[in-house]
Amino acid sequence: MAPSASHTTATTVHTVSATPSKKFKHPLDPLTPDEINAVSLAIRLYTTANTPIKAVRFITCTLIPPPKRAVLAALGIPLIPGGQPEAPTPIVRKAESDFLDVVNGGTYNAILSFEDGTWNVDTCELVAEGAEPQISPEELAFCEHVVRRDSTVQALAKEVGVLPEQIYADGWAIGYDDRFPKHTRLQQAFVFARYSEHENLYAHPLDFVVVIDSLAEKVVQIDFPPTYKRAKDGSAELSVSSTEPCPLSEDSFTESKRERIPPPVKSFDFLPDLLQSDPTHKPRDDIKPLHVLQPEGVSFTMDGNVLEWQKWKMHIGFSHREGIALSTITYNDDGEIRPVMYRLSLAEMVVPYGAPEFPHPRKFAFDSGEYGMGTMANELSLGCDCLGQIHYLPGTYVTHSGTPFIIKNAICIHEEDAGVLWKHTDYRPGGRHQTVRSRRLVVSMVCTLANYEYIWNYHFYQDGNIEVEIRLTGILQVYVAGQDEPNPYGTTIAPNINAHNHQHLFSVRVDPMIDGLYNSVVESDIVPLSAPTGSKENFAGNGFVVKDKVLKSQVQDGARDFDWARERRWRIINQGRTHNSSGKAASYSIMMKGGVLPLMAHTDSWVARRASFAHKTLWVVRDQEGVDGGRMWPSGKYVPQTREEPEDSVGRWVKDGNGSIENEDIVLYLTVGTTHIPRPEDWPVMPVEHVNLLFKPNNFFTKNPSMDVPGTNDPMSKPAFNGANGANGTNGACCSH
Repeated sequence: MAPSASHTTATTVHTVSATPSKKFKHPLDPLTPDEINAVSLAIRLYTTANTPIKAVRFITCTLIPPPKRAVLAALGIPLIPGGQPEAPTPIVRKAESDFLDVVNGGTYNAILSFEDGTWNVDTCELVAEGAEPQISPEELAFCEHVVRRDSTVQALAKEVGVLPEQIYADGWAIGYDDRFPKHTRLQQAFVFARYSEHENLYAHPLDFVVVIDSLAEKVVQIDFPPTYKRAKDGSAELSVSSTEPCPLSEDSFTESKRERIPPPVKSFDFLPDLLQSDPTHKPRDDIKPLHVLQPEGVSFTMDGNVLEWQKWKMHIGFSHREGIALSTITYNDDGEIRPVMYRLSLAEMVVPYGAPEFPHPRKFAFDSGEYGMGTMANELSLGCDCLGQIHYLPGTYVTHSGTPFIIKNAICIHEEDAGVLWKHTDYRPGGRHQTVRSRRLVVSMVCTLANYEYIWNYHFYQDGNIEVEIRLTGILQVYVAGQDEPNPYGTTIAPNINAHNHQHLFSVRVDPMIDGLYNSVVESDIVPLSAPTGSKENFAGNGFVVKDKVLKSQVQDGARDFDWARERRWRIINQGRTHNSSGKAASYSIMMKGGVLPLMAHTDSWVARRASFAHKTLWVVRDQEGVDGGRMWPSGKYVPQTREEPEDSVGRWVKDGNGSIENEDIVLYLTVGTTHIPRPEDWPVMPVEHVNLLFKPNNFFTKNPSMDVPGTNDPMSKPAFNGANGANGTNGACCSH
């Protein structure tokens, strides 16, 4: 399929360069477009000469990170506090690719090495049956074509007044459906009508769900959800007796025992030119310009993919699956380069919906593992997605043909004012005060997953904090509702439009290196003093203490729950370095209470069996590096169409693991998210919702590390109303006196 089918994300098709691959600048630099071309060519030559494969469809092509110790040695970062870096060793550039045998079926994984100026295939193995690589943007786009051209779909659409050219479909992974064989590469398609170009198609959902075979490029099933009606006692009554799937041998519409429901025709647009036709829409005219100006330029520097800003230094990578991957994050503490994190990224996420009637339970998208955040990244626009003086980095991923797609402005880097960093006023007569404003660095990306948008912001602060902020926006996933149909598992957000309750659960992978590679995790519970009020030990009854526990065993301690009653929290420590005053280990605290949530599905549900990471708030495992890198993916390397917990998932790593997670090379998986009960105010486009995760230094610095940030007397600030209250608005008077 032509790459232009995915024009909203990938923007450039790269042509083969005659220049051979050069030595990488940084060992973690992503594969270049030329390298992707070269890797794909090497695989084609290998499969032609050594296998019966006749036609290849490339799905992924990505860097295999070198071993950590080799990377740290190359960068001069020591493994232990006060230690010397290890001597550098040769680093061999490696890549891996997943591809499909288009003729015979099956998924293959190839691992390649770049030596003597050539990419060579080290291994090429058939992946186990039922293991599918992520669904590509081209497959998702072609799904719509398969649905639209199908004669049965056309006939069903015609019955409710929709013409073939008005049929549109969002391709999704199948979720879970054991009616089909494991080896069939499937997508489910949610179908909509679009009555004019560029209008909001989600305002017109159709009443059936299509299943296609992605390789055969044909429709294999059409499912009709049952409907609800109001019972005499006021409860919602389903049109069928069970929420289980209809056998493939039966007609789904007949078995649903319902009538057809035409799509609503009222428009709910969001594009300004289309909104002009709405007589009730009047754009606000009282918003005056607000500009972000940096007359002396930005305070960060870039050297390829390496960024330095305000004592921070890091490598910014891009992968088809994670999108942004931040690595080798260090802080310059008065001349001492102190490592903080080896890698920080989104490892997985799942969006389970709450309606039990089939086929709605199939809706639980693993947006990272099934589609890839990198492949879904937007090309960002200057002055829209990012304000101020911006630096962009590109992102690249492979197409079916083996050529690379380049997203020119995939990652945005800029600075923002972040309010007050610290302030104090001596309230006594004649007392002085000082105000210091906070500046933060933002590394961000925006991804579109069909109807939803996710905005990924990585914030770095002058006081040593690191924040992961996830913003959710876009359009709700909707289904058509009958007139006055009850909606027990969602909200009727507009006439005849039903948005189901759902959750967004994110698994953030943290590969820490607090003052070195060998770290531990301390769990802290804050509890009232056990001595009762009136006792000698706690006479006023106000005492409370912090009880610490070092997590030691991967099996016994590797899976942790949040405890609200105990204000539970965790910190990542290095036992080899202690604070000169407190005597406590250097650490970073994990602040995640605002994003903690339980998975609402039963523990033995379809989604819970596949998304074991969602069962716990924190997972701690010892990393194990192999030929394809370390432990990365909490729901397995191959996510689409899994039916049980994969062997290579975080739940199995903990259950089947052994040994210590104390003072080891550990990896953490943090589960945060939000439960979304839709509101009419979320329609037609949802205002952003925020999920935040903060890493905060704790006994890491001698004192507040931002005491050296100067106060800012901004000469551009002035009274709002032509000098009114000017006596209180003199520049600089509020900052330092």
